[in-house]
Amino acid sequence: MPLTPEQQAEIDEQRARPNQTLRVVSEGMEAHLYKAHEVLDHGLVRVIDYMGDDSAICQAARVSYGKGTKSVSNDEGLIRYLMRHWHSTPFEMCEIKLHVKLPVFVARQWIRHRTANVNEYSARYSILDREFYIPAPDQVAAQSEVNNQGRGALLEGEDAARVLEILKADSTRAYDNYEGMINDQGLARELARMNLPANVYTQWYWKVDLHNLFHFLRLRADHHAQYEIRVYADAICKIVADWVPAAYKAFEDYRLGSVTLSAQMVDCVRRIAAGEEVSQEDSGMSAREWREFQDVLKGA
Repeated sequence: MPLTPEQQAEIDEQRARPNQTLRVVSEGMEAHLYKAHEVLDHGLVRVIDYMGDDSAICQAARVSYGKGTKSVSNDEGLIRYLMRHWHSTPFEMCEIKLHVKLPVFVARQWIRHRTANVNEYSARYSILDREFYIPAPDQVAAQSEVNNQGRGALLEGEDAARVLEILKADSTRAYDNYEGMINDQGLARELARMNLPANVYTQWYWKVDLHNLFHFLRLRADHHAQYEIRVYADAICKIVADWVPAAYKAFEDYRLGSVTLSAQMVDCVRRIAAGEEVSQEDSGMSAREWREFQDVLKGA
């Protein structure tokens, strides 16, 4: 379990004491507040706070008083128009603050999205828990032969078992030495931490507006993203779908489920639709672009 009994008791206490408010609330999001959604072997995502809902997006777009139009269909249509035409500021009116527990190597990918406010657990002041991400056997894969930053076929048998054995042994040995340097040699925590591997778990609070969250999810919930960050994005997608259902549906249709075509690709689509035979040689695309274009046409 990613939460200790003490942490779970604190969350239960918070959920047992609701507060009255005059601000707009999302019933879907209220159900998620403080609840821990488990990710990977020791990780979690939970909502600490949020601001706004679908109506806040429409209100900002119209710059009006109250909720603007009372027609849900009109609001949904406006949100879809805003998403379709890449309007960003109305979506920035909604914000979410998450508590995330994740492996350090995932955090280093995640932090590249520099449009959020982050406060991370400090190993200078506190001692990190003895918790390491060890992949499940169905995630132990060889290097891809066609993608330098991706995985290929699964390792099996003795090779897979040896990898898992090495990961577990190295993690245990590193943490034993980390504890020993702090407790036996009296080494400063800020120095002892450098001996820990990248699969040790860290935690942070991450606050972001909806526009930039959608950008994060478009990249990290994509099937090309690394599995270990994608599962966090998938968990957040489920939360956002309950928080702002109209905005999330528009995001699914116009971002997550869409593709971007270059001018050359659009020209080829038109030529193919007109019944013309098109090849890579006369497409104006490089060999790699042509492969990507073929993947789009095949739905790969």
